[in-house]
Amino acid sequence: MPWCILTSMSKALWTRGLVAIAAAAAATLAGAAGSAVASSNDSAVVWTDSGPLRGTVSPEYRTFQGIPYAAPPVGTLRWRLPEPPHPWSTPRDATTPGNRCAQGQSFSPPSYDEDCLYLNVTAPRGAGRKPVMVWLHGGGNSFGSGGEYDAHRLAVTGDAVVVTINYRLGLWASFGYPGLAGSGDFGLADQQAALKWVRRNAFAFGGDPSRVTIFGQSGGANDVCAQLTSPTARGLFQRAIMQSGTCATDWPLNGLTVDVPAGGPWLSKADTQRNGVILATKFGCTDASSAVDCMRAVSVPNLLADQAKVIDTPVAFGDGILPESPDKALAAGRYNRVPVISGTNRNEERLQAVFFPPPFDETQYQRLLAGAFGGQAPLVAAKYQSAQLGSPALAWAAVATDRVWTCRQLVDDSILARRTPTYAFEFADPQAPQPQLPFPTPFPLAAYHSAEMQYLFDIQGFGPLSPAQRQLAVQMIGYWTHFARTGNPNHPGLPPWPKFHDAATQSLAPTAIHQVDTGGEHNCAFWATIRS
Repeated sequence: MPWCILTSMSKALWTRGLVAIAAAAAATLAGAAGSAVASSNDSAVVWTDSGPLRGTVSPEYRTFQGIPYAAPPVGTLRWRLPEPPHPWSTPRDATTPGNRCAQGQSFSPPSYDEDCLYLNVTAPRGAGRKPVMVWLHGGGNSFGSGGEYDAHRLAVTGDAVVVTINYRLGLWASFGYPGLAGSGDFGLADQQAALKWVRRNAFAFGGDPSRVTIFGQSGGANDVCAQLTSPTARGLFQRAIMQSGTCATDWPLNGLTVDVPAGGPWLSKADTQRNGVILATKFGCTDASSAVDCMRAVSVPNLLADQAKVIDTPVAFGDGILPESPDKALAAGRYNRVPVISGTNRNEERLQAVFFPPPFDETQYQRLLAGAFGGQAPLVAAKYQSAQLGSPALAWAAVATDRVWTCRQLVDDSILARRTPTYAFEFADPQAPQPQLPFPTPFPLAAYHSAEMQYLFDIQGFGPLSPAQRQLAVQMIGYWTHFARTGNPNHPGLPPWPKFHDAATQSLAPTAIHQVDTGGEHNCAFWATIRS
């Protein structure tokens, strides 16, 4: 840089430069200062490459919350790929989670915050380098936050550093427009920015940056599979866990939940940008040269009102982050070769079926079958007779569980197992504590969608685990964290878990952990013949 430009810098820029240099020096010294903190594992202060953090120290673990891993994506940074966080020089308070990303009303109040790219670290205080597990929360890429998941049991019982992250959701993740870099992929890009932060800073928390596992549930599991097929994610993680979601996920009409059309988690870049033009026109942003800036001025409540009924936000493919649809990339063998755990819950769709409008009678059941499967509906009705399955609602839940979740997951398990160590599971506790939600009528949820998460995390709104369920939780944590440590879930003291083969999966239940023929239980050979 010419000397005249250097000498013309303002005092403000000079000061900011010194702060950045100090932060960079802190990062350089992470191996020294960071290791000093990490080696004692009893300090409330750690140094990251952006600056120091002051967290909370508990007898067995430390937590650091609300850590910025990218600059706030607000104003002109709305719908831009994530940029580095602003550095700081004095200890930043890290005792509470950061803002939840903008999202509508769900079982939690809406959030109007765009300044939300924060993560949380829970680190056990024992000595030694720990594997690092990065959690991608569920919610269909439309709802949720990393701060909802208390990871201390997972961290302490499994002796692992656990990172839970926020990432942009809904329109803030999926908006696209012709010429807009990152169209439809802002949420995935945020996740990769968080993984890069983990690679740079894991050491300061006692973590091993060469042993990073990404794991996620539902929409977060779809994202894990997308990261498996993303060239720009290569090397950012060494293992992957998908809980109730995969690259092959798709659903027929009403198959995900009531009034949701047929679809899937992936959308082409061209369609994403076409939808963006339609949305921009709706808000009066019709000049192509300024439409994106015009949309950046639209208020958060107005954007949320437009996507009020969206429960699953698609991810775009067709650029450097996702060159092709993840299901096709996986099937072709174009993915990051890391060991994988992949599985579903025994009764996934019961949680959705309970919210269908009453009466859920035989007429309603047959109408749903016709809408989802057209001329093949009689075949499905004969295979899934409501009289045999307990009720029309339970019959529909079985149909949707098998068609949308289990059999699609097994498709990808088979593909993955050809080229990389793959371990498949089915969470099958029939008495899993139910979420404390305003259910319209009593309903036997059994091993419903999201039931397994309370066995790994402490989450508000779930009932307590019984002694037998707590033992299952310890076993599941053992599997998950030993996999994070070695790439293999097997460990002395745990029931053996063979690699995936022939649709056989590890059934996880309090009574006994054993291998089951999941493909047979869920009629996957039948579903291979049904178009929807």
